[in-house]
Amino acid sequence: MQLKRSKAITLQNLRNINPFRKKYPYQVGITLSGGSARGYAHVGVLQALHEHGIQPGIISGTSMGAIVGVLYAAGHSPEEIKGILIEETFSKMTGFSWRRTGLYKLEKMKIALKKYIAEDDFSVLKKPFFLGLSNLNEACGEVRSSGPLFDYLIASCSVPGFFAPIVLDEVNFVDGGLMCNLPASSIREECRFLIGSHVNFPGKKSKFTGPKGIMERSVNLGITQNVKPEMQRCDFFIDPPQMQNYSLFDFRKIEEIIEVGYDHTIEMIRAGKIPVRKLAG
Repeated sequence: MQLKRSKAITLQNLRNINPFRKKYPYQVGITLSGGSARGYAHVGVLQALHEHGIQPGIISGTSMGAIVGVLYAAGHSPEEIKGILIEETFSKMTGFSWRRTGLYKLEKMKIALKKYIAEDDFSVLKKPFFLGLSNLNEACGEVRSSGPLFDYLIASCSVPGFFAPIVLDEVNFVDGGLMCNLPASSIREECRFLIGSHVNFPGKKSKFTGPKGIMERSVNLGITQNVKPEMQRCDFFIDPPQMQNYSLFDFRKIEEIIEVGYDHTIEMIRAGKIPVRKLAG
């Protein structure tokens, strides 16, 4: 009798840990990291996936990954997103800030967002979208997926020191990458397969271009530490090594960076590292 009971418990445990037995709302999800200009590579990643029939049904993102992610969740194709980002340049969306909390502000971004997203609310998005932010007051990361959208999206892109924080309900919000640069956990339980798109490859680097290069490398390595546990939650991880060749501020190289994301993803698909048959459809 005892043996039968133990066997039953064991089988139940197997059902709980076997992802193929659990019913998920979405077959494929994708989480998009921050990375400033390097985040343009996400557009190429999505394009390559689309060409092979892989269309994530749920998205999470932070910083530039949030911009690409929210446009995708709003129903824009990767090709359309490319056109939008080329049209709405970085310089168009920034303005000088007289506040001591940052050199620039991103308030002009709201004007651009209104062109491509019907209303300032998560509910109008065609696919569920989870936005990563950093709460400076409480020293923690937050995720938003409902309610007002635009101000929180702008906050997720506000790199501390460079951009002024966005104050909402007396809370100072800044770039989501500060606390979690790859918000995989927010959608892990909602999809059977989770793809991670990361644009801050932390591999070996032999040369640095002065103090700016050293600073970028240091920031990149620091942020990598909060990404590591989130990487483990992804079933497939896209992390182009060529991204090391681009600065956080290479906004003028948008088409080149998109191409890098596209080419690397195609290489992974051809090598069988992203199983098209399993993920497509």
